[in-house]
Amino acid sequence: MKPLVEIQNLVKYFDLGGDQRVHAVDDVSLSINPREIVGLVGESGSGKSTLGKTLLGLHDKTDGNVSFAGQVLPQRYRASDFRAMAPKMQMIFQDPYSSLNPRMTVGEIVGEGLRLQPELSASDVQDRVAHWLQLVGLSPDHRSRYPHEFSGGQRQRIGIARALILQPEFVVCDEPISALDVSVQAQVVNLLGELTQELGLTLLFIAHDLSMVRYISDRMAVMYLGGLVEVGTSAEVFFDPKHPYTQTLIASNPEADPEHERGRQSTTIQGEIPSPVNVPAGCRFANRCPQAMPHCSTTTPALKPVPTISENLQSQRLVACHLFD
Repeated sequence: MKPLVEIQNLVKYFDLGGDQRVHAVDDVSLSINPREIVGLVGESGSGKSTLGKTLLGLHDKTDGNVSFAGQVLPQRYRASDFRAMAPKMQMIFQDPYSSLNPRMTVGEIVGEGLRLQPELSASDVQDRVAHWLQLVGLSPDHRSRYPHEFSGGQRQRIGIARALILQPEFVVCDEPISALDVSVQAQVVNLLGELTQELGLTLLFIAHDLSMVRYISDRMAVMYLGGLVEVGTSAEVFFDPKHPYTQTLIASNPEADPEHERGRQSTTIQGEIPSPVNVPAGCRFANRCPQAMPHCSTTTPALKPVPTISENLQSQRLVACHLFD
């Protein structure tokens, strides 16, 4: 099966002036197959959101390539590129409060992309907006209201309708549940799962909650300080983590059972995250890794295959760690 989205050695640096620059995304390669949900996890500041925005063209690429359905996408998007790719690739943003224009009605927000399609009349646009509001659990009557009249969960549903109304093949979900209450998070995730099955979507699902990512995704990619450290099926990564960073992330994930959680020994990652401006040589996790060896601080480990427990012969487990040399 050919990947729908292929990221090859993608690099995104932010210049700070002089010789300084932030290494937000550093040499990341990842393939996403059609109708696959890939979860992207990692600590805050690891580069997850920047990766999602860069592959959609919201950030210019510093280096590397992104391909969609075999087509190499531009390094820097122009207005015509955004118009061409909008019906194919969309994004659901993290904050449902700041991602919706407060001066536009819900009908204008959700239907904005459709109005760029010259073959649709104003009434066609309104009919489709009403249909998609119903699909995400809202009422067609909400078209005349403004974002401030809705709760956080309802606003995120509006954001989902806005992203999906053009019926794209690929959607980046940039932590779409992090700003919501726990009960509302489950509703939004279930909605995304249902729509993904109905529409045959391909998702890159960015989140902090590893349990939620394991629930919704087929594969999981773990990111640390701009680079991928582990990739595998969600069950493999969650129940049999290989990289020391992934192991600590999984161990620090809260338990669903309150009594078990209270009696569990606290697990935290020791040390400080290195600066993304002055990235250290070797493995970027070496200064915090309990299993670090001398050459971990001098030699950068490559993301390479390791033995897998999966019965799926197409599954490929990748880990960037000298423990598997």
